[in-house]
Amino acid sequence: MKPVKIAMLSLTHGHTRKYYQTLRDSPRLDWIACSADNPVVRDRFERAVAGVPCYLDPQEMFDRHPEIEAVVLASANHRHLEQIQTCVQRGVHILSMKIPTFDLAEYDRMIEMVERAGLVCQIELELHYNPVVHRVKKLLEEKAIGDLFSIGATNITLSPVWAFPWQGVPEESYGSRVPLRHDDARFRGGALCDHPHIFDLLRWLTAADFDFIHAEVAPNLRRDLVVEDMLLVNGKMTDGTAFLLDPSWSRLEERLVEPGPGWEVFPKRMEVNLLVHGSRGSLLADCFGPNVYHNGAPNDRYTVQYTYFDEWIGLIDEFVDCIRNGHTPRINLRHHRRTIRAMNACYESIATGEPVGL
Repeated sequence: MKPVKIAMLSLTHGHTRKYYQTLRDSPRLDWIACSADNPVVRDRFERAVAGVPCYLDPQEMFDRHPEIEAVVLASANHRHLEQIQTCVQRGVHILSMKIPTFDLAEYDRMIEMVERAGLVCQIELELHYNPVVHRVKKLLEEKAIGDLFSIGATNITLSPVWAFPWQGVPEESYGSRVPLRHDDARFRGGALCDHPHIFDLLRWLTAADFDFIHAEVAPNLRRDLVVEDMLLVNGKMTDGTAFLLDPSWSRLEERLVEPGPGWEVFPKRMEVNLLVHGSRGSLLADCFGPNVYHNGAPNDRYTVQYTYFDEWIGLIDEFVDCIRNGHTPRINLRHHRRTIRAMNACYESIATGEPVGL
């Protein structure tokens, strides 16, 4: 299969560095160029990657490289509509970071533009390609624990705000400055905006949608953030499955301006765990379990080296297949809209103190 000629935009998302390796190593991709949001980001990129031109103006990148077929939107959430419009105008396929937008009117504009142009727009939710999750899915389909009763899930991480400041700015993360509650000085746009994965996994594992959601926010661990870093979500799916989710920034970190070894205060910078109960038993799964730990610079603190299967391989394989063979990604804009609606319902529940029906 002919490799897809791909580029990256902005380079300001927390997953950007992971793509450095993926775009260079994948035989299915030909990494053509990238654009950076500012000179600091470009300097960071050029110290990490050689041989890939990096521009400060995305239009210059596209003009100089008309062969580009697809892009990764590695950008702040509030930039996605503008960048999708550019891609549509140029006929370029899109691999979008995990939150296209929280504004559902904007979201519907994205759907209309992409579908009218006949482009692939895949949402990057890498846990769909995690082998542990696939094993859980298979066991549930085989009724290994009987009828499904409930799912508990964590998606807990350190906070990326220090290396990617837009994630602490409500207007750039959530898209606007909306108070969490009338009696709370914080705004929407924190940890919840960083963790759609387990919301999507609930839909995938149950083959159902959200019925109602109730969410509560805790006092921040990081008192200087103006967005939430700790919350808890519960509710029921339309098939009756109860759920309890923790999508918090509850792992403390060193406040490095560039992510790297020593960022972690705890050995694991993230944990995605599943606890699944059925009529005949339970399943416990650590999606990022097999790791190597070592004393790591710069702080001689326990540091993790992840050794799990690389989810980005499956993600890229699907993206290229959709482009070359005219398929629709599993996590496309229309599918993912219902996950974003559920996350907005969490904020509505926090604001009202009441469950929100979907």
